[in-house]
Amino acid sequence: QLVESGGGSVQPGGSLRLSCAAGRYTYKRNCMGWFRQRPGKDREALAVLWIGGATTTYADSVKGRFTISRDNAKNTVYLQMNSLKSEDTALYYCACAADPSPWWLLAQYNYWGQGTQVTVS
Repeated sequence: QLVESGGGSVQPGGSLRLSCAAGRYTYKRNCMGWFRQRPGKDREALAVLWIGGATTTYADSVKGRFTISRDNAKNTVYLQMNSLKSEDTALYYCACAADPSPWWLLAQYNYWGQGTQVTVS
């Protein structure tokens, strides 16, 4: 199972750090990612981290502002979000997959959290 936390309200230019706590079996799957769904939009992939090699990939919309990282001891993946904009307002999800290719294809992610709301205004 996956449980997100850390969402909230923040002013433009502010920062938030989201956490995704995973069950041990779930965390052993190869790839953990962060996604979001903005109001009236489809869910989109933001960042992914391959647990084994710690390789990361980002969507262009968040590259340079968001950072995905992990703490293996806590089976937790984080999303540090800086320089937040109003268009970052969304419900943020984490999910995992075995070896997604392409990384942004949502259908490949088998396990999803319930989401955490981020509001930038």
